[in-house]
Amino acid sequence: MTGRVLRIGTRSSRLALAQVEIVARLLRALDPAIRIQVVEITTAGDRDQSTPLGEGSGWFTAAIQEALLDERVDVAVHSYKDLPTARPAGLVVAAVPAREDVRDAVVTRDGRGLDDLDSGAVFGTSSPRREAQLRALRPDLQFRPIRGNVETRIGRVDSGDYDATLLALAGLRRLGIEHRAAQMLTPAEMLPAPAQGALAVECRERDRETVTTLAAIDIARLRVETGAERAFMAALEAGCSFPAAALATLDDDGSLGLEGLAEVEGTLSRGKVTGPGRDGAALGRALAARLLGRDGQQGTAGGGGE
Repeated sequence: MTGRVLRIGTRSSRLALAQVEIVARLLRALDPAIRIQVVEITTAGDRDQSTPLGEGSGWFTAAIQEALLDERVDVAVHSYKDLPTARPAGLVVAAVPAREDVRDAVVTRDGRGLDDLDSGAVFGTSSPRREAQLRALRPDLQFRPIRGNVETRIGRVDSGDYDATLLALAGLRRLGIEHRAAQMLTPAEMLPAPAQGALAVECRERDRETVTTLAAIDIARLRVETGAERAFMAALEAGCSFPAAALATLDDDGSLGLEGLAEVEGTLSRGKVTGPGRDGAALGRALAARLLGRDGQQGTAGGGGE
């Protein structure tokens, strides 16, 4: 592998480039002679700043995956939560190398937290998951869509277009602007998106050399946890489209706890299952079935309760 060039495809945002640098550092630690070439790619989500993100999928990933399949790049680095659960043929997530704090952070102009916002304050979010949970916490707020990268959304709060917005703490930390977080919401208050804070490093399945290289930076615990969360999301997306969230924790003894939330027929439903980590995908499917009221149609993968 010495002296090898790896072309890494990514969005051109500061956050995306910061995430590439995390992966590049890990790869250089394996082989200081490896050369990283960053290839910036414009995605549909970068071009269209008006359509709500809930309409469609692959906004920030499809163009990069096309570049992988066309062999214009060798590796892609994604925010794992942006990757659709439907996997394109020929590509594989070869490593889940890092996960930051999974919490969401309230960002305001003056440092006020969620409870301190005036009734009727304008909260900017284009995430159905965030809006549904925020409405449960503060039904007196106004919610309006907001698009753009992290800095753009913060700028629209600072300019007065919005009174507050909600951003992933992971992104703020990776950009070195964690100080803009007026309040970190706990998972009990705001359950995160499946795989939030995690990175997914993707390559062509037939490129065995790159698959092997990336496997060396994979973290097995994160793969189990994010796999269970994404299995939960995939089961929900099989026939429904609504706000959903999930967070899994793998204990040292190999047991996995998975908490999930979904809005079903206008009502937020939340639950938890536990079981062996090796059954993570089955646990995700079982929890989705429970929240959808279909648990009697499937096996009981794990126990647990609310």
